[in-house]
Amino acid sequence: MIEIPDVAAARAAILVEGESDRLAVVALARRHGRDLDAEGVVVVPMGGSKNINKFLDRYGPVGLDLRLAGLCDAGEAGDFRRALERAELGRDLSRASMERLGFYVCEDDLEDELIRALGPDRVEGVLRQLGALDPFRTFQKQPQWQGRPIDDQLRRFIGTASGRKALAAPLLVEALDLDRVPRPLDGVLAHV
Repeated sequence: MIEIPDVAAARAAILVEGESDRLAVVALARRHGRDLDAEGVVVVPMGGSKNINKFLDRYGPVGLDLRLAGLCDAGEAGDFRRALERAELGRDLSRASMERLGFYVCEDDLEDELIRALGPDRVEGVLRQLGALDPFRTFQKQPQWQGRPIDDQLRRFIGTASGRKALAAPLLVEALDLDRVPRPLDGVLAHV
């Protein structure tokens, strides 16, 4: 069940695929000294990209008419593009035109963006904070992951255990140098 946030005082909504994305956006806002609640900005986890039509209907021009922004994975960009076109927010949308509307695409996903921005050593530091570095070392010894690039190993490991992405996301954002914030994450927050 997707929890729909209270929007009584909202002026803007950032639509994200899941809870880990919401936590990352909120953590970055806090790092920039922003109080999204006080600003009337809600960050809405949609429970996956396939739900975007419902959320655009609720928060967009035919619904509450809030200022909108969004963040999605590269594999789900088509869902977002089709939904934005269906909501008549644009036609024949390219990635650049989606960004002008405030909708940003991560390569491959937000965790991938954060891992590349931080580098493996800093991500391993976050895993150490979570008490997950030893399990990560065990994961690396699995035959299917031996010899694979460490960025791929980290991304897969962060996504394997239930709740690990949500625990890691704000810590990964906290570990970032603010001049190395992934462009999609920075852009979606700047749009609102």
